[in-house]
Amino acid sequence: METIPKIIFENKNLLVIDKPVGMVTTIEKTKQENTLESWVKSNYNINQERSGIMHRLDKNTSGLVVVTKNKEAFDQIRKQFLKRTIQKEYLALVVGDFPFEAEINLPIGRKRGAKLGKFGVVVDGKKALTGVKLIKKYKNIEGKVVSLVKVRLYTGRTHQIRVHLSHLGWPIVGDSLYGQKTDKLFHFLHSAKLVLTDESKEIVVESWPEHWQDYLKTLNEIS
Repeated sequence: METIPKIIFENKNLLVIDKPVGMVTTIEKTKQENTLESWVKSNYNINQERSGIMHRLDKNTSGLVVVTKNKEAFDQIRKQFLKRTIQKEYLALVVGDFPFEAEINLPIGRKRGAKLGKFGVVVDGKKALTGVKLIKKYKNIEGKVVSLVKVRLYTGRTHQIRVHLSHLGWPIVGDSLYGQKTDKLFHFLHSAKLVLTDESKEIVVESWPEHWQDYLKTLNEIS
């Protein structure tokens, strides 16, 4: 499995990097040496906080991450994140027969007595809005239905996609924290598309999770 980040887009202001599964995003979140931030440090001279990395993905979530090369770009992209004008789309493979389309509007926060680092839907949590749309349905080798969905994030809560989908009965395949025990090496969640603006120009960057291919080949498409 590929463990080296890939540059998907680059100009004088920005990088968009495809983070491999199993890699922690920033140094402050781990004692591991192999992080996306350490990779950026070793390949680019970016004198900014977290080496210009603008947002994080969980260790076992792969896909697109934005990095700014200078303060002007940092300020510009930060405003877009704060105003939520950056479009973020994910691909997820979930357990179960997902309906055609759903909008999940449920608050997220830490659950009392829950495992450290685990979040959930709680009454006094922060507003969280997720849009989900079915792409394809499959049956796995056990005859159970799994659904490939496209996910649009309208807010950015910790573990938002994983929490929302699991809460409604569609945990992500391979997600042992919010699903069931699994023999999978990663969970099937991938940051697949970013739409942002740089110097008044719209930039669209897309990525496909190549490391899913072996598992997808074992599935039989049903719709």
